[in-house]
Amino acid sequence: MTEEQQAGNEPQFLIQRIYTKDLSFESPNAPQVFVENWTPEVNVGLKTNITPVGEDTYEVVLTVTVEARHEEHTVYMVEVHQGGIFLARNIPEEQLQPLLGIGGPNALLPYVREVISDLTTRGTFPPFILQPVNFEAMYAQQMAQQQDTAEGQPEQQPH
Repeated sequence: MTEEQQAGNEPQFLIQRIYTKDLSFESPNAPQVFVENWTPEVNVGLKTNITPVGEDTYEVVLTVTVEARHEEHTVYMVEVHQGGIFLARNIPEEQLQPLLGIGGPNALLPYVREVISDLTTRGTFPPFILQPVNFEAMYAQQMAQQQDTAEGQPEQQPH
């Protein structure tokens, strides 16, 4: 077997494109929030979605929601859907979902972090810096939840 033939069988995980798919910034209580002293409580939500888009090609979307609240008022809310198209060729089936569910979001995180920081700054708030995320632990938790859900389902009886 030639080197070229061997290279064609090597596992590949490549970024094809990274893009902002959707974003939203809201400051529903402006301008009042700018004239009051406030110490916001900030909540961050994360989720990922993986969609096949072609042969050996997948879209991974990392959705991050940041909501800053003071008392019962929303100071600001940011939601960003950061997408990426990834080529995953010659990856064994049992490794494909973990690779996309962990490696994809890890590649997207620096981009979504920059978008969120920029949006909060443009809203004249202090920049919000999204902290590192352990996507491996998130993926493991998702798999455990799916297994628990599957085990909790009643078995289908043939009719």
